[in-house]
Amino acid sequence: MLLFALAALGLLAGAAVHTTMPVFLAAAGAIAAWLLLFGAREHLPRLLRR
Repeated sequence: MLLFALAALGLLAGAAVHTTMPVFLAAAGAIAAWLLLFGAREHLPRLLRR
């Protein structure tokens, strides 16, 4: 899933030339939020096991 998110971010970066800045920033923000949630979901169980 992380690889998919990075690939999607790469596609968005390439498509930024063809889209408006607000659309690009909204999509990049959504991907960044998803990555933060994914990282927190993966990290929290490891903290709770200690």
